[in-house]
Amino acid sequence: MSEFKPLSPLPSLIFASRWLQLPLYLGLILAQGVYVFLFGKELWHLIHSATEMSEQLIMLAVLGLIDVVMISNLLVMVIVGGYETFVSRLRLQGHPDQPEWLSHVNASVLKVKLALSIIGISSIHLLKTFIEIGNLGAEGSKYTEAGVLWQTIIHCVFILSAIGIAWTDKLMHNGSSKSASH
Repeated sequence: MSEFKPLSPLPSLIFASRWLQLPLYLGLILAQGVYVFLFGKELWHLIHSATEMSEQLIMLAVLGLIDVVMISNLLVMVIVGGYETFVSRLRLQGHPDQPEWLSHVNASVLKVKLALSIIGISSIHLLKTFIEIGNLGAEGSKYTEAGVLWQTIIHCVFILSAIGIAWTDKLMHNGSSKSASH
């Protein structure tokens, strides 16, 4: 085991600057509280209005709830994974509630997980759009053909970006394991 050697002042300051991210993570925790409130409000509305709602409106409300949950999951990944990766260890080893993915999280894993979460969120939005476009082009409709097309294109770009991130990560991982074995 190597002994810790104190850093000189400049490297110490640079290393300590990672703690400037702490207020950002605390802010994300507050944002998660806002999403919990939003979820409760939407669920309350769904429960009280379900008898007057069509099946399509109920499905859209449920997709909205799923969307809130997925965004909340994304927040948890950023808060926990980002703090663990960039600020300080959480020291959760052996804790029964430690997320399985946290034991092998690093910046690359976090990027891929975030990209996949964004695709999931985008998929929910696109599905909601496809359900709601029955009146496409009608006066008062909030969707246009061009808007739906752009939403679909953006979703496809998210998918291609995630594939690119995962592929690049795989190449880097394979390259580093090959150079380590030589």
